[in-house]
Formats: sequence, C-alpha cells, structure tokens
Amino acid sequence: MGQEAPKDKGALSVIIGNETCKLKKAEGETGMRKTAVLGIFLAGTGLLAACSSGEEGEAQAWLEEDWEAINAEADGSDVRMFMWGGDDGLNQYMDEYVIPAVEQEHNIDLERVPIDTEESLQRLLTEKEAGEQEGTMDILWLNGENFRAAKENELLLGSFTEKLPRFNEYIDADSPETTLDFGTPTEGMESPLGKVQFTFIYDTEKIDQPPDTWEELRQWAEDNPGEFTYPEATDFTGNAFLRQLLYDQYGNDAAFASEAFDEEALEENTEPMWDYLNELEGSLWREGQTYPASVEELDRLYSRGEVSMTMGYNEARAESLIRDGTFPETTDTFMLDSGSIGNTHFLTMPFNAGNPAGAMVVMDFLLSPEAQIEKMNPDGWGESSVLDPELLTEEDRRAMEAVDRGASVPSQEELDNAYLPELDADYVGWLEEKWNNEVVQP
Repeated sequence: MGQEAPKDKGALSVIIGNETCKLKKAEGETGMRKTAVLGIFLAGTGLLAACSSGEEGEAQAWLEEDWEAINAEADGSDVRMFMWGGDDGLNQYMDEYVIPAVEQEHNIDLERVPIDTEESLQRLLTEKEAGEQEGTMDILWLNGENFRAAKENELLLGSFTEKLPRFNEYIDADSPETTLDFGTPTEGMESPLGKVQFTFIYDTEKIDQPPDTWEELRQWAEDNPGEFTYPEATDFTGNAFLRQLLYDQYGNDAAFASEAFDEEALEENTEPMWDYLNELEGSLWREGQTYPASVEELDRLYSRGEVSMTMGYNEARAESLIRDGTFPETTDTFMLDSGSIGNTHFLTMPFNAGNPAGAMVVMDFLLSPEAQIEKMNPDGWGESSVLDPELLTEEDRRAMEAVDRGASVPSQEELDNAYLPELDADYVGWLEEKWNNEVVQP
C-alpha cells in the first residue's frame, strides 16, 4: 500500500426522504487514507438523529452466532467489498489472489467494488433513512475521521472481531495499532488489514546521503533550490508530512499521540513549525508559489527529474514504482532519525450489511498467515503484515521473514525502531486550515 484525488470543499447535498442534509464533502484521496467512502461529515453532531430513522436489522443477529454457523451461512454466498481502488498493486492482490482464494476455500463469490466517495456516502445514508435492513455493502474499507463519523452516527454493524478465529489467534488485541484508528477506539468494529509508515523517497544518483533531521532537510533544500516540495495539506500524504513535522515540535515523543486534541495548546506551541515551513518555502519547487495537489503529482515531478525527492505513507510504495519503470532504478527510501508515523487500515461492516456472515469469513481469511505473507510480495501490493510475529508458528514466522520486499524497503527492525503512533483524526482538519492560513495565505 500504502496513495490522492481532486479536492472540492463544497457541501454535498444528500437527499434523504423528504429532507436534504448538508454534509461536508469528503476530500478525494488515495494513499493511506484510502477511506473516502464515508467522508468527513459532521461527526458527532447528531446528523442521523436529525435526518434518519430505521430499526436495527437482522444483520446484527449474526454477531451472536458461533463460527460454525457463520461459516455455514457464508458457504456459497456473494460478498461485496467496497474499498479504495487507486493502487494497481492492491487491485492485483485482490483480483489475482484474494478473490480466487476465497472462492476455492470458502465457496464465496467476492466482488471488489472501487469506492466512489459521494455515491457510497449517499447510498449508506439513504439506506439508513429508508430503514433498509439489507444494504448493498458487505465489507467497507474505512479509516480515521471517516471511521469516527460512521461510529458516532451509528452507521456500523457493531463489534465483531472477537468472532474471527484468526483475529484471536494472530492479532495483538491490546496493541494501540489494533485498538485505535487515528485516536478513535475501534471497540471490535474494525478488522485490521494492513499497516504502513511514512517515508521519504529519493534518487541516490542526485543525493549521496539523505538528510537525517528536519534541519538537515531544510538545509539540503536551501542548497538544492527547486528540488524538494511536498503535497498540499488537503492531500493525505501532504497532511501526513505536516503531522510528522508536528511530532517533531513535541519532541518526537510517542506519548504525544495519546494526548487529547487541544487546539489552544497547539496554537501556543506550533509557531516554530510554521516558521520552519515558511523559511523552507523559498527553496521549494517553483519557490513554493504552488504545491502538488496530490502525491501522484509529486511522483510525476520526481519521475521526470524535476525534483529529487518524493514521499509516501507506505514504506514499500517506491519498490513497485521502481519495478514498473515509473521511478528510476536509483531510487531508495529513508526515514528521519526522529521517527516515522504509522497507522493501520481496517475493514468493517455497515449497519445493514447484506451478508455479514460472508463478510466475516472474508475478513478472517485476510488475517491468515498465507494472505498476509502474499500481501507482502513486492510484485503485488508489497504491504506490511498486521499479524503479531510472536503469535505465529515458527514455520509461518520463517516464511514471513523470508519475503524479500525489495532493496528500497527499510528492514522491519528499522521500521519498528522508527515507529510513532498516528495522531488523533482532529489534527488532520486543523492542519489543513492552519497550513492554508499560515503558509499559503501570507
């Protein structure tokens, strides 16, 4: 994994029954957000209480069944999985490995449905208002502020991970990587799929030794004007770049992630961050007069040689781009000494999943060592496993360690040592607004 689309900050009018609900429109994205299905929409403001109705559906009854009954119900069924479709490696993994495997092993016909943000959001809200107890989505890729909004507005089926045998066998259920999604408690409502960390990507022909610190990065940009930039803050990767820098303002202490979002404290303590970005601006590509709208746009600048670095919220993303010829063979990856933020992305079920039994069987399959090891293959998706190595058999652990993820991917030891937990989802919107006010507008 782990990847961004056009921005539109207008309001999305969702017509539900005889009412029109005004929602904040989701920003398009790829990258590790990859969660645009529900958007960032008035989380916690009682949206659904104001413009929806409907009784609990029969889908929740499957949360009380035992695994034998769930498996039997899933046999021979159809499952629709709504997920981000903007990565060729991810799509290849799903289409060429997962879909055939679940058909062979579980007699399930799995359909991958690429997400359209507005359509998926409107569909889910419309079904909620109409009281439809059998919806069109069985599995949903969901993360961050979108998960928070869906949870607070009761759009999810409920807690189910304790039903998944492989979750219980291979996942550290007490780890913050599992229990929190951008600061929001998952409470068993999401099954982990993969995890990623933020890294910089550079051309070794142009840079002998990449920077180790933020100050060295600023100095390198000053010495090499026009060869560095970052995506704007509304892009997921650009926002992650800012969150990484924000961590530095708080001493790169992992405890920062556990603190409640405090806007007043941020306003008082982040002036050095904005000073840094404004000082950096004159050394950026086009002198910071414009910023790439997405990480894909930054990648194009890098592949054409206009800049010497790009970045991404996926430590393995450079490898597939090297292999398909998009990036030069001299491309490598680095992390700053201060650390690398990481997060887990998840799968869930909507409140009215039409086939919850089939959905749970598919999500359990995706937590099998075989599926997670295949996911690490750099010729496909190349993404990190969510399984706890300490809970694997010796054979599976050796098989996982034997995967050659490619020369550009940092070692697991390097990744583990650099790991910093992701911040609360509230930081994302705050950084978008502040970056525009403090960096773009002046």
